[in-house]
Amino acid sequence: MSCGGAHEIDCRKVLDAVFLYLDGECNGSQQNLIRSHLDECSPCLREFGVEHEVKMLVARKCGGERAPDSLRLSVLARLRAARSSADATEFRPD
Repeated sequence: MSCGGAHEIDCRKVLDAVFLYLDGECNGSQQNLIRSHLDECSPCLREFGVEHEVKMLVARKCGGERAPDSLRLSVLARLRAARSSADATEFRPD
């Protein structure tokens, strides 16, 4: 999506990062860029509003549930194993 206007950050990049923004996972400069973009770009602001509402709905309906510790530990172990495997097979030039 692009509104056709000139912005410091592209509309598509803003919308790709909107969940990171909503979760507070952007650094300060990224947050400022996204906030500025949303202030000046009404199409992105409308899209952001939809994304925000969906996120809030999911949080209300699923927010109290937590995965069992055994599942969390199993997933973390598999991720570590996959990362180790990927590191071992990574191409390394001489």
